[in-house]
Amino acid sequence: MKKPSVTSLLITLLLSAAICAHGTTNSNGDPVKVGEKYFMQPVKTENNNGGGLVPAPTNILPFCPLGITQTLLPYQPGLPVTFRYTENIDRDYITTNTPINIEFRSDIWPVCNEFSKLWAVDDSSSAIIIGGKEKSPKSEFKIQNVTVEEHTYKLTTSYGTVGTIPGAWGGAPQLLVTNDESKTLVVKFVKVDDDATKSKATTTTTTSLVEKLGLWMFPFY
Repeated sequence: MKKPSVTSLLITLLLSAAICAHGTTNSNGDPVKVGEKYFMQPVKTENNNGGGLVPAPTNILPFCPLGITQTLLPYQPGLPVTFRYTENIDRDYITTNTPINIEFRSDIWPVCNEFSKLWAVDDSSSAIIIGGKEKSPKSEFKIQNVTVEEHTYKLTTSYGTVGTIPGAWGGAPQLLVTNDESKTLVVKFVKVDDDATKSKATTTTTTSLVEKLGLWMFPFY
């Protein structure tokens, strides 16, 4: 029996990769671009208010590194994130099922500045926290399609799927890795300069600086 050639095997592998990986889209159906800012917003359901994701403490002590929590304020879009590939991939848009780093991007960051803003999995608690490293497996995430709504996704890691549990601060949903499908976090990506996002943000324009810090960084404020 004739053995398949190396070329045939490579073509098969490339076709398999093409089938598994698709372009990720934002809430408007446009490609999610490498390095551009997006709000990662949980899908609004009967049991979820749709508030955005923000850094917040997971413990009273130690206070740092911060975890990631969904804000209890439904009109808050959260804190922007950017995506980039963990490997050198010549592509300006993000595909599903491909390892990426996720990083918060904000000029307002009053605490825990000694930690990076990269997302990571905490070994001891399974929580998603800040302070990751670019080449660490703990900071590798993949975006995968879900069929809850159009342009919706979940995040997976080598440790499990990203989900939520009620957190310590007013029960605000806290991100962690889990194998419980009922806890899976379903999100959409909203480009930061979308008009709809800007209109939501105007609800806090008259607040003081201290109030803004609380609203953006701490969902229990």
